[in-house]
Amino acid sequence: MKAEQLLKNYAAGIRDFTGVNLSEANLREANLSGAILDRAILDGANLSHANLVQTSLIQADLNGADLSNANLSGSNLTGAILDGAILDGAAMDGANLSQADLTVAKLIETNLSDAELHEASLIAANLNGADLSGADLTVADLSQANLHEADLNQANLNGANLEGANIEGTILDENL
Repeated sequence: MKAEQLLKNYAAGIRDFTGVNLSEANLREANLSGAILDRAILDGANLSHANLVQTSLIQADLNGADLSNANLSGSNLTGAILDGAILDGAAMDGANLSQADLTVAKLIETNLSDAELHEASLIAANLNGADLSGADLTVADLSQANLHEADLNQANLNGANLEGANIEGTILDENL
């Protein structure tokens, strides 16, 4: 399916796009709020500045996708592949990224407050200045991640791997 057809179908009220192949698609500034894109192939897609509020992207392939400044608040990205994705400045507050692969992803100044990131792979991810306050990072792999000046206040880091992570200037609870 082409991006234009997807947007036309969405405008007509269709919301379920499970398994659609939109590899390399240009969906910059698209409104897909509430859409179901489970297991969709969106590798290399441009979704920058897109409205993806409450969108379901369970096990979607977003490998290398550009989601900078996108609004993914409350979205479900359980098991999604975001390896090398660009999420700088994205709103992902309350999003579910459990078991997601965010290896080497760019999440500079991304809002991940209250996000579910348990068992997520954030190996070598760049979370410089990210807001992870209240996030659930239980058993997440943050090895080699850049957490410089990230806000981890009230985040759950039980069992998280922080080996080799840059935590300089990171905001942490005093009791940690």
